[in-house]
Amino acid sequence: MATLRPPAVAGAFYPGDAQALTGEVDELLEGVESLEVQFGHPKALIVPHAGYIYSGPTAAEAYSELIPARGVVKRVVLLGPVHRVAVRGLALPGVDEFATPLGRIRVDAEGVRSLEDLPQVVTSAPAHAMEHSLEVQLPFLQRVLGDFTLIPLAVGDATGAQVAEVLERLWGGPETLILISTDLSHYHEYEAAQRIDNDTADRIARLEGGLNHQQACGATPLNGLLGLARKKGLTIRRLAVCNSGDTAGGRGRVVGYSAFALDEGDKVSREDAGRTLIGMARAAIGARLIGREPPKADGATWLSQPGATFVTLNKGERLRGCIGSLSPQRPLGSDVISNAEAAAFRDPRFPPMTLEEWPETQTEVSLLSTPRPIRFADEADLLAKITPGEDGLVLEAGGRRGTFLPQVWESLPDKQQFLAQLKAKAGLPQDFRLGRCRVLRYRVIKWKQSDFPTQ
Repeated sequence: MATLRPPAVAGAFYPGDAQALTGEVDELLEGVESLEVQFGHPKALIVPHAGYIYSGPTAAEAYSELIPARGVVKRVVLLGPVHRVAVRGLALPGVDEFATPLGRIRVDAEGVRSLEDLPQVVTSAPAHAMEHSLEVQLPFLQRVLGDFTLIPLAVGDATGAQVAEVLERLWGGPETLILISTDLSHYHEYEAAQRIDNDTADRIARLEGGLNHQQACGATPLNGLLGLARKKGLTIRRLAVCNSGDTAGGRGRVVGYSAFALDEGDKVSREDAGRTLIGMARAAIGARLIGREPPKADGATWLSQPGATFVTLNKGERLRGCIGSLSPQRPLGSDVISNAEAAAFRDPRFPPMTLEEWPETQTEVSLLSTPRPIRFADEADLLAKITPGEDGLVLEAGGRRGTFLPQVWESLPDKQQFLAQLKAKAGLPQDFRLGRCRVLRYRVIKWKQSDFPTQ
């Protein structure tokens, strides 16, 4: 029978009910305002570990970076400091599974075995029993990644070099995520904490080690990651820095929080991505036109990660087909191939594409960012918040939904007219109040076939 580490701080640091926990995590992730279109996912994250009411918004800034990692990241190496039970070294829990209200997570047995010869790695169930620094990360990971295995290490008396040796052993490839759980300074007055934490964040952003536990309670695992990141040439992005006085606490004694993402290797350039996606869309349609199976997406990591695309076909100045996905539900390469075929042969507004007209047809591919809800008081407030030419909008109400890509602003530049036509596309009457609708926005990177003359 599998041994289990049950949740210890459910109902305190985060909701103990599965439905309430799902709602809170999803609301925190939806609150992230970034509209950046992502290629790939980080190799490592630095996240805080207070109760969700305090540090949840900061943690969500980091976890939203993992949306493209669903189905790619299969293993999470999670390190956080011990707060209740002292331990020498890095402690494994000695169990087969961790549980949260959202379900069970298997401990990666193979990864655990790979650490058996390292003297700094020990087993301590007491170190894990009530430790919150690791547990509070798990519901976010469950919602964003889905299925994954876990290597949880509660870090006590150790050196940064010992941590780095463990991380090096577990580094892996795109299937492995490294996660460091740490808060920043504790119990300073608000403005003093800001000065201390901004200095610490600047050092983290320079990949400088040597941090102490007054600057970051998880300084030991953090120093280990930063040293290894320098060695491996990772780049780092500062996502958020704040403290409990900015969220839900008073400003007399605050705790600092930060979120960082570390990226490994060269990311695909925007131009190369566009050339690849346009080529895949054209090849898929061309193959179907001559009765062949469309080519498979190649094995590039960025094409294996979930992505949402629209494929638009134009014949001269007229639309010839447009089908797409609003959320990343399948690998990016598969998504663009499927949407290309659908735009050419299954758009209900047009007859199927023919071989004769295909040479005259131009292809566009749009890659979408994650749609984010717009919070608005009334129609006037909504109109003030949307940006013509940049925002793609999704309108949802009463089980109906419609979207306009940002390109539609070219033919509907007036905000009120844009929204009126979007209501019509969603099948809503013109007198339907926008205040009863859920409105989301997204941005796109758009590539045209004419951008790549050899396609």
